[in-house]
Order: sequence, then structure tokens, then C-alpha cells
Amino acid sequence: MSEREMLLKKLSAQQFAAWETGLFLDTHPTCSAALKAHKEYVAAAKEAKKEYNEKYGMLTHNCPHEEDKWQWVCDPWPWDLEQGGR
Repeated sequence: MSEREMLLKKLSAQQFAAWETGLFLDTHPTCSAALKAHKEYVAAAKEAKKEYNEKYGMLTHNCPHEEDKWQWVCDPWPWDLEQGGR
């Protein structure tokens, strides 16, 4: 598994955990352990997304970008990288 794939899996797991702890908090709003875990997962997912963006480009159109240009449609697209680039 490539570093890119590992980072995507890590990000996916952290986003899933953040989502699930958020759902748990909907029914257990006073659970301090769940709130602490949720905050940690959100922060870890944010950091993993930032790392991915810096190494491989934007995952979504609302990721941070340079102020002087729009990067969402810049080459190569993620599927181009899987085939060895252009």
C-alpha cells in the first residue's frame, strides 16, 4: 500500500470516528469522555487532511488553497496519479 493510500485510510478512519462520536453525543450530550474523543478525532482528521493536501493536492473543492489561484482543477487529477501521471 502506498503512502498516499495509507494517508487516505487514516483520514477516512478519523473522519468516521468523528462522525460516530458526534452521533453518540446527539443522544449522550453530557458524556465528557465522548466529547473529548470527538474533539481529538476532529483535530486528527483536520491534520491528516492538511497533510494530504500538502503532499497530493486538494481532496475537495473547499480545501484550503493558495490565495492567488484556484487549485481544484489543476493537473494531475487523483485518478491520473494512480495510472502513473500524465
